Amino acid sequence: MFRNPALCCAVILGAALHAADAPAPAAPGGHDHAAPAGEIKAPEPKESMFLSVDPKEPKTARLVVVSAYNAANYGMNFNGFAKGGARYTIPQGWTVSLVFTNNSPVPHSAIVVDRPVVKRLQMGDPAFTGASTPNPVRGTTGKTGVPFRFVAGEAGEYAIACGFPSHSANGHWIGFDVSATAKAPSLQFGDKPPYVAR
Repeated sequence: MFRNPALCCAVILGAALHAADAPAPAAPGGHDHAAPAGEIKAPEPKESMFLSVDPKEPKTARLVVVSAYNAANYGMNFNGFAKGGARYTIPQGWTVSLVFTNNSPVPHSAIVVDRPVVKRLQMGDPAFTGASTPNPVRGTTGKTGVPFRFVAGEAGEYAIACGFPSHSANGHWIGFDVSATAKAPSLQFGDKPPYVAR
């Protein structure tokens, strides 16, 4: 096809150099989260920022869940973690008082579901009565906290997932376990020892 070997090499080399200079892939469409991934500034997450025990209500765990806390997973994260990288553990029978905040202009939500459900495109009903933000499929925007409460009545492995279609399937979830043996709520980030709220 090419009669001039030098021209052939130049064309191939030029294409390779152009590919090397191409920018890295962007976030999924519609997930710019108001700032380029490297520009989302947030303090280093500490477990005590997101979990405490209510001093006025016995057996009540107070959870703070912030969507798009930082740039992890294109902003599709809770408290800076995605794909199960953080895990709450709540004693069975305790009340959970959760405040959800979304730092992104992209709609997000929070819903507690059975762990295998995180792979679905849509979440369905929460695992416990009242365990979601209002209309989790539509999601919410803005930094105003959205509170909800529920009783962690059955032991098992669950997740706090974003209920907006396909977000959870793309990693927007963290672990939420209900333990029949735990005496106090805890939160674990990655491989670190769990932080126990007292």
